[in-house]
Amino acid sequence: MYKTIGIFGGGQLGRMMAQAALPLNIQCTFFEASTDCPSAALGQVFSSKAENGLAKFIQSADVFSLEFENTPLADVDVLSKSKDLYPPRQALAIAQHRLSEKALFDELNIPVAPYKAVDSLEDLKQAITDLGLPIVLKTATGGYDGKGQFVLRQHDQIDQAWAELGPAGSLIAESFVIFSREVSIIAVRGQNGEVKTWPLAENHHHNGILSHSIVPAPNSADLQPAAQDYITRLLNHLNYVGVLTLELFVTDKGLYANEMAPRVHNSGHWSIEGSVCSQFENHVRAVAGLPLGSTDVIRPTVMVNIIGQHPKSEDVLALNGAHLHLYNKTEREGRKIGHITLMPTDSAELTTLCQQLATILPNPLALTQDIII
Repeated sequence: MYKTIGIFGGGQLGRMMAQAALPLNIQCTFFEASTDCPSAALGQVFSSKAENGLAKFIQSADVFSLEFENTPLADVDVLSKSKDLYPPRQALAIAQHRLSEKALFDELNIPVAPYKAVDSLEDLKQAITDLGLPIVLKTATGGYDGKGQFVLRQHDQIDQAWAELGPAGSLIAESFVIFSREVSIIAVRGQNGEVKTWPLAENHHHNGILSHSIVPAPNSADLQPAAQDYITRLLNHLNYVGVLTLELFVTDKGLYANEMAPRVHNSGHWSIEGSVCSQFENHVRAVAGLPLGSTDVIRPTVMVNIIGQHPKSEDVLALNGAHLHLYNKTEREGRKIGHITLMPTDSAELTTLCQQLATILPNPLALTQDIII
């Protein structure tokens, strides 16, 4: 068994991976621009800005993983000369380019919205002709939490959309999907090919940022088999090791894939308390070559992001059954700085807890709406 896992990135995902690794007597090291990052309290941080920083990081661990899909492929290629990375480079490269990602979904017969590559203003106009309006214009690379995209609803927005995103390079235009809700499925694949899947999460966003996730997603029993099938196709095709996330739209025609994330995911934070084995522990197990743990749900769970400003810890912890996770991050508008897990016994208790939490959080976002489990 490996004793040290090196993680590309030092944010909260790396921090929670390291927390899950410690009971298994596995240490983590991190590769991050700043050594003053959320993961710094859990292991040594090697700065990507330091001379020989990458070489020292590679020497620090037995096997490697990542917490950020935009990890530079050039760094991965240097690492791969001497050490193993899980998930594999191919998954990372595909996830970094939306057109490659859509092409993989097509190859594996995973439904997606119609799309077109856009490399010029003329391409954009042709995409509108072919796909109709509205469309979602996105950068092919980069972008997260709603960044790097433009919803184009009218022809008089063409010039504005191109001015905002055109300089970014390669773009993708997608038909606007009419959906009832957004869900995500998270699964883990071990080095022996075993696959385990958590229940679907129903995700609610505010200004492109995840506000809260409900697990199991209400009324999702009929959706689970297809979602499991799609993510298993991806895992096996990529010879994947570790946790993979697939974001999906629920439509009248069934599930449409939005994008995949080759890492542990914000919509899986609930699993720390809500699952027998969390996404973080199972990712560590997979990377270290250990048997996978059960993904069964202990009880229905709601995960709420803390965005921008911290609530008073004592107020949150006074809520019945609430679990508070803070990431050691400074306050900033739109920044995820922690999360809260609620584990109600029924919908009535959940309604009460959410109402109480909404009065505590500086930015309750969409939490004030009705939630069912």
